[in-house]
This record gives sequence, structure tokens and C-alpha cells, in this order.
Amino acid sequence: MSSSTPGGARARARIEVTAALKDEARRQLAAEGAAKLSLRAVARELGMVSSALYRYFPSRDDLLTALIIDAYDSVGERAEGAYADAADAGPVRRWSAVCEAVRTWALESPHEYALIYGSPVPGYTAPQTTLPAASRTGLVLIAIVRDAHQGSGLAMTPLPAELRPEAERIAADFAPDLPPEALAALVAAWAELFGLIGFELFGQFNRVVEDREPFFRHAVTRLAHSVGLVDTPQG
Repeated sequence: MSSSTPGGARARARIEVTAALKDEARRQLAAEGAAKLSLRAVARELGMVSSALYRYFPSRDDLLTALIIDAYDSVGERAEGAYADAADAGPVRRWSAVCEAVRTWALESPHEYALIYGSPVPGYTAPQTTLPAASRTGLVLIAIVRDAHQGSGLAMTPLPAELRPEAERIAADFAPDLPPEALAALVAAWAELFGLIGFELFGQFNRVVEDREPFFRHAVTRLAHSVGLVDTPQG
């Protein structure tokens, strides 16, 4: 159908209104937090009646889900872009580039970061539709380890016996082509990465870490080594 037809015009209008609704909701997130997000307040700020807004988002949870997917897609796109841009770098540098891109996104989008990695929103349970977007950054980190495993190899620390069954389950679920040791280390590194960013973003580093960029770079390099990545000669 041509965009010049009535149907095309309606589709464009729906896209524009949906974008405006989400933009206003993000402003409310920044001002009030996710727990206070209100469909009526969003509609009021845009000069809409609530019944009109419900045609786009039937409930507050539907609007939250759309914002959460957008946020996960946004940080995932940054991670994927950094991974592609560092294609010629060694595995440790590639890992660091992705981690630095995620941190930069978080500092630029603190309220979106808080929405997806902060405290859970009371009364909200994320549906399965959020999973593809939520997986994007983690899949990039797995891809870096997979590239190294298939190339220069991984330098893994042996697993304690009591952890092996869980590590094997995680590997089977997420990357059966990688050693269980790598997947156990990856999950820990993933949690530590977002812990580092969250501490910086939410003030826990105040009067503790002042020069945060080199501190972060050093920390994520150590995380790279923890998942078995090794520096490779350049050139």
C-alpha cells in the first residue's frame, strides 16, 4: 500500500503518535520514576483524552513494556556497533570496547538504564516479548568469547566440582558450543559489568572512585581475563 493512500497516512500518524507517547512517558520516568508512570498523565500532557491513548497502549504495563524493549534495543545496538567497529582488534580490546559503549549509553540515558537494570517496578512483570531485546548485549559478550574460543583459544580457570552441573546447564541453555567454564565466568562478568555501571550511575562511587573512566577500563579488562580472553599481538 502506498504511503499516499489513506491507509498509509493512518500508519504514519500511528507511528508519530506512538513515538510522542513514548517520548512523554520517558520524560515522566525522568521526573517521577517508573512506579509513578501514569497513562492519564501522559495523555493529559499531550492534550489527549485517556480513551484515545488506550488505542495505542491498553494499559500502563503495555507502555512500560514498550519503553523497556526500546531501552534494551538501544543499549544492544550500541554494544553490537562497538563489536562490529572493533572487528580487527584483539579479544580483550574488543571486549573492552563493548563494555565502554554500554557504559557510555548508560551515562547518556540514566533513566532508561534505571528502568531496565534498576529496582523492579512494583506490580509489573516483564512479558516474554522483552527477551529478544534484553538478550542483545549478552549475546554480544558471548560472541566475543566464541570468536576467541574458535581463534586464539581461551585461558580458563577450572571449575570447582560443586559448580560444574550448574555451569553445564547454563552452557546448554545459552551457548552449548562453549566450555561450561566460560559460561559460568561470563554470567559473573555480565553481573559485574552492570554492577560497575550501576554503582557509578546511582552514586555508590561518590567519594570512593573519582577518576572513573580509567577505573572502569581497568576493571573490564580484568573481567575479560576472567572469561578466558587473552591479549593478542597487534599488527
